[in-house]
Amino acid sequence: MKRNENKEGIKGMANPGRYGIERVSYWLMRITGLGLLAYFIGHIYETASILSGKAAWDSMLELTQTTQGHIFLTLVIGMCVFHTANGIRLMFAHGGIGIGKPTRPDYPYLPHSMNMKNKLCIYASIGIAALAMMYGLSVLFGE
Repeated sequence: MKRNENKEGIKGMANPGRYGIERVSYWLMRITGLGLLAYFIGHIYETASILSGKAAWDSMLELTQTTQGHIFLTLVIGMCVFHTANGIRLMFAHGGIGIGKPTRPDYPYLPHSMNMKNKLCIYASIGIAALAMMYGLSVLFGE
């Protein structure tokens, strides 16, 4: 019995190997967005601790002065930079910049919006985020 490749459900939708770097970018954008939302809520809670006095503020800040705190802040840096760079790429793409001229949709219906320029921008977004994370690690763990 032959399985229809278009009826894979969520498993097929989440498969990064099927659609390439575009699907990886899709999932990274959503994961980093949720991560930044969680960080935003936690940051509001952490900043509000100053209302309880200097001792409460200092004890809250001690959480970020550990190895785990530094790694967490490095991940936040990476999420922020990737989400921003990829968001700018998406704004340009939705505005038609870098996509190229529209063509007649002929079989095999290849999307012209995901050309090499767009794929290169995805790789650049990931690379810039990695560089920012390395810089963040060097600042946080440097002497």
